[in-house]
This record gives sequence, C-alpha cells and structure tokens, in this order.
Amino acid sequence: MTPSSNPIERSFELAAARCVDLTPHVYQRLFREHPEAQAMFRTEGSEPVKGSMLSLAIEAILDFAGERRGHFRLIESEVFSHDAYGTPRELFVAFFAVIADCLRDIVGEQWSDEIDAAWHKLLGDIEAIVLQQKHLVDARA
Repeated sequence: MTPSSNPIERSFELAAARCVDLTPHVYQRLFREHPEAQAMFRTEGSEPVKGSMLSLAIEAILDFAGERRGHFRLIESEVFSHDAYGTPRELFVAFFAVIADCLRDIVGEQWSDEIDAAWHKLLGDIEAIVLQQKHLVDARA
C-alpha cells in the first residue's frame, strides 16, 4: 500500500503499523490530563462506548483533513450533543488534541514537521468550529 500524501492520514497509518488499538492509549491520556472526564463514563460497560466514540472522532478527523464528504460535520453536531451531556467545550476540543498527542507518542521519530504542522492546523480549525457553534447558540439566545 502506498503511504498517504495527507499528513493527518499518514500519522494514523504510521500509528496503525505500531499499535493495534488506540483506544486505551487515548483514554488513559485523556483521564490523566483531564481527570474530570473519567466521571463522564460509567465504570462498567463503557469500553464499547469509548471505542465507538474514538472511531467516530477519527472518521470525522480524516474527513475534515481530507475530502470533506460530510463526516466532518459530525464534529459540529457532537458539540451540541456533548453540551447536553454536560461536557465543557474546552474538554470536547481537548479530546482531539489528546488523539494527536497519542499518535505523536506512538509514531515517535517518524512524526515529521509536516505531520506536526498539519495537526496544529487541524486542531485550530476544530477549535474554530466549536467556537462558531457557541456563537450560533449565543446569537439565538
């Protein structure tokens, strides 16, 4: 298989070659960096939810960084559903940064300046979407 020319996709490809499942890495880091997030998950039976949530986030990231066929809109809609769960918007955005940080750790020396720049841009764009959604809500109020 030819490596992707998209740096975000490439970061996932490189990580997949070294790690079978990102889920435990992402949630261990999330709970370490944001302990308040752990209380938002049930103690039993939450593993499938975590895996599903991460899978949807990765799908949205890849679409957002790629062809934008529509899956990236999940980010916009999930902002509101996570509001209903009581998830602070800062924590919602931080989840994407945690994913990037885990990938960087797993990829190690193969994490290039190009990949790093692409992730910084992507995280800024995601934060802008979340802020835009907040402004839409504030304007309606």
